[in-house]
Amino acid sequence: MKDSPLVSVVIPTYNSEKTLANCLESIKNQTYENVEIIVVDNFSTDKTTEIAEKFGVGVFFKGPERSSQVNFGVEKSKGKYIYRVDSDFVLDPIVIEEAVDKCENNHYDVICIHNTSDPTVSFWSRVRKFERDMYRDDEFNVAARFLKKEDFESIGGFNESLIAAEDYDLHNRLLERGFKIGRINAEEIHIGEPKSLWEIAKKHFYYGKTIKEFIKKNPERGRKQLKFIRPAYIKHRREFIKHPSLTLGFLVYQIVRYFSAWLGYLVSKVKRNE
Repeated sequence: MKDSPLVSVVIPTYNSEKTLANCLESIKNQTYENVEIIVVDNFSTDKTTEIAEKFGVGVFFKGPERSSQVNFGVEKSKGKYIYRVDSDFVLDPIVIEEAVDKCENNHYDVICIHNTSDPTVSFWSRVRKFERDMYRDDEFNVAARFLKKEDFESIGGFNESLIAAEDYDLHNRLLERGFKIGRINAEEIHIGEPKSLWEIAKKHFYYGKTIKEFIKKNPERGRKQLKFIRPAYIKHRREFIKHPSLTLGFLVYQIVRYFSAWLGYLVSKVKRNE
């Protein structure tokens, strides 16, 4: 490349000692070299900060949730581009190079990077990979990950009132503003996969607390993004026939996560009315 703009990789962490080293290693191994890494930790009680420091990465502290952590990290960043990476992801070596090339040479403002699941973690991680890979070309279940810092700031960054679907919300606002959004072939792999239905239930119970707020701010597109039956499933319906065991697991997974999210919403509603 003629120019090599700085890319700021912002990583929100909380008790991330099991996955952070792999995440940072994958960033250090990128073919694109002009990168700064910013870890924003939500006051972890494990060895998260020690691991970051071993990689020569400075750590900032901010809470209470990922949205505020990422916004704070962007404030501290110096790059032309922002790449938000969660601490339980590892990256293909050419992710950043492809994203920069797409923006610099093809004039895209925002890049979506497909994230898939590590199928080796558990049966449920294979189910999630089965689901996630149906979204590779989907227009609704996709979220901006890589974008110009000035564009991120122009729309106010992440909505800090959201616990779940904050990435969908950001993407939707970028669409509304008319930014040119593209995709690349390189992927992110989620290694922080659940090993049990109980983990899935706890996570979505927690996420359910702000689902109503997300729908309120994204009434039309948001409902499509959270539907039980999504267009991507219909488009890839043959996959369900080819993989009956994963299909059964997928149905169980869907029931558990939607029920848990709904229960989380009801509990939060009762608490607000007390």
